[in-house]
Amino acid sequence: MDDRATQTALSLTKFGIGQPVTRKEDPTLVQGMGRYNDDIGLPNQAHAWMVRSSQAHGIIRGIDTEAAKAMPGVLAVLTGADLKAYGGLKCTLPLKNRDGSPIKYVPRPALATDKVRFVGDPVACVIAETVAQAKDAAETVALDIEPLPAVVSARDAAKPGAPQLYDEVPGNIALDYQHGDSAKVAEALKDSAHVVSLPLINQRLVVASMEPRSAIGEFDKKDERWVLHSSSQGVFGMKNLLRDIFGAAPDKVRVLTGNVGGSFGMKATVYPEYVCILHAAKVLGRPVKWTDDRSGSFISDHHGRDFDMTIEVGFDKDGLITAMRITGYGNLGGYCSNFGPMLPTLNLTKNSISMYRTPLLEVSTKCVFSNTTLVSAYRGAGRPEGALSIERTMDVAAAELGIDKLELRRRNFIKAKDMPHATPAGTTYDCGDFPGLFKEALLQGDAKGFAKRKRESKKAGKLRGLGVACYVETTAQNTQEQGGIRFNADGTVTIITGTLDYGQGHASTFAQVLSAKLGVPFDKIKLLQGDSDELVHGGGTGGSRSAMMSGTAIVQASDKVIEAGKKLAAHVLEASAGDIEFTNGDFTIAGTDRTINIMALAEKLRTTALPDDMPKDFPKTLDITHVTESVAGTYPNGVHVVEVEIEPDTGLTRVVKYNAVNDFGTVINPLLVEGQVQGGIVQGLGQVLLEGVVYDAAGQLVTGSFQDYAMPRAHDAPMITVANRPVPTKTNPLGAKGCGEAGTSGGLPAVANAVIDALSEFGIRHLEMPMTASRIWEAIEEAKAKKQSA
Repeated sequence: MDDRATQTALSLTKFGIGQPVTRKEDPTLVQGMGRYNDDIGLPNQAHAWMVRSSQAHGIIRGIDTEAAKAMPGVLAVLTGADLKAYGGLKCTLPLKNRDGSPIKYVPRPALATDKVRFVGDPVACVIAETVAQAKDAAETVALDIEPLPAVVSARDAAKPGAPQLYDEVPGNIALDYQHGDSAKVAEALKDSAHVVSLPLINQRLVVASMEPRSAIGEFDKKDERWVLHSSSQGVFGMKNLLRDIFGAAPDKVRVLTGNVGGSFGMKATVYPEYVCILHAAKVLGRPVKWTDDRSGSFISDHHGRDFDMTIEVGFDKDGLITAMRITGYGNLGGYCSNFGPMLPTLNLTKNSISMYRTPLLEVSTKCVFSNTTLVSAYRGAGRPEGALSIERTMDVAAAELGIDKLELRRRNFIKAKDMPHATPAGTTYDCGDFPGLFKEALLQGDAKGFAKRKRESKKAGKLRGLGVACYVETTAQNTQEQGGIRFNADGTVTIITGTLDYGQGHASTFAQVLSAKLGVPFDKIKLLQGDSDELVHGGGTGGSRSAMMSGTAIVQASDKVIEAGKKLAAHVLEASAGDIEFTNGDFTIAGTDRTINIMALAEKLRTTALPDDMPKDFPKTLDITHVTESVAGTYPNGVHVVEVEIEPDTGLTRVVKYNAVNDFGTVINPLLVEGQVQGGIVQGLGQVLLEGVVYDAAGQLVTGSFQDYAMPRAHDAPMITVANRPVPTKTNPLGAKGCGEAGTSGGLPAVANAVIDALSEFGIRHLEMPMTASRIWEAIEEAKAKKQSA
């Protein structure tokens, strides 16, 4: 076996699909050699700082910028009047009200001109030679804002007489969404033997990515071209949003993204700061840089969650689900973000059914404006909220019906023999073995041994609870993606994709797919992903879809490489294209030992010109630019089994045992899947036990720093065991299902159920999140007092 063949064999065994390959980028990142946006410094760049409203709601009577303009180093001070030629930041979702009318919202100006609508609403932008000079000058901008009453909860904002944010949106209701047949659901619930009703709040969360938002704007006066360097979740989508704002042609906007220090949905769209610095770059004729600080991030980055729902589930006399109804409110904040209205509507609808046969479903949600920071996608984006809705209700139902919580789930599972299964959410599960997965998860989590562990905890003076949660996610659906393959002169191969890695490990995962498909050595494969000029299409990364989207694009592009390669190899080997076979990176004349490796073929094509008389459609290179047709979404699913211990005298809660068994279809890289699941679980744990945004009645953010907002830390995270029980899907050539957000969908309800199970001996059936030590202690003391007074 020659060296090239040995290398190919090694790639297929050590770096092929299913192998636990480490992330290619880790050696760079762990040495502090990553290139994040704030690491970029362009020649002659200026610096920007935002002036933000300290009022949650008010009419702008005046903005005095004269003192700021006179400050040392100040180059310009922008207000909304300077940006009036540009379009506003829009919500592009084609959502409709229950009466068929479109969603109501007002495009957001980059700088507020008439009103401020939340604390942190930007009203001016100062550009100076240094950051310090811009900050100093920003403090001298005098705002004359006439205060108006504020409202911070969606439920209160929708009440008659609530402060109105927009004249164009009466009642503050941007969207009155309804899915399902209300009459049929009402009738089914009426006829049910038992109906469980559970008020459930998914509290607002701060995203708090490791890297604050940062951007640099440039304008090429000669080409009249905008260039934005910014952290993002996909440069092609960001480019198109900017094009809409600036009214620019496709070739007049370029977006560049390097390493990204976390996003979780928050960095997926355009923010006002980007419009300001791009305009300033055009006016000043030099690059303008802006990087937020943590205080600014707390009030200007999009927040997550903030659902206020009531879940009703009907059961017949045998404990089988008859119907489900979810009604309530989704908080949009002061403006309509590009994704916000989708979360408590479409995504909640599609992710509330879980593994259970549910004949009827209704979801009725009012998406409401309030005087708070905008709400948008946060890891799961409606999926964990849907899982929490049904899983908390199943535990409450089990208690009310007197049926074991595990048995109640078993009775209602959709069986493998019933696949494909159409749900009342408008989705169709193509495959899955929910009962088998459930059985495996209980075995892995040693549910049978829980009673013994509970007794041991009691001896130590602690409460112990067992939480079980099932989930089925609906990943992003029906989108296209680019998969380019380029054979480089230095002997490497570049994958070009429109998705974007901001922690997922795409460089290794995509290289494994290409290596398995084309036999290209793993260490010769590069990934190009953060330059919109290199893309003809790109859906970005979000909705747990990258493995399906880019994976499908890479497989299809590889097929085109093989097709072209057979013709080219036939020419080089002096054979008929029909006689050429391709296996493990080698083009071979069938029945002979005459062969040429794909890498050698690419090298030969670079050094040897094809004859001039070749047909016009004859390929001249192995390079391919390919865009998929729409790729269907998938339905990853799993069961999490969790145990917690609670100190009843303090309320302190620890997750002490965690097992997650998941069906992600074909697992390309089990090591990276495990990391994704564990990260999502910790974020779910954080929501249950620690995190929660608090506003006062005037709209001031009380939890405005890490001194007041509790993020989970290393000591809060348990050892998490992740196992895979795959049922590959046939909706994409890899058989893969998404995994990026699944940990949160399982972790959020599982930990919540475990805490309530531990508290159930006090008669506590539900507790709002975050279930902090103080809240748990208070609940225990109230339960004790109630028992003593009875």
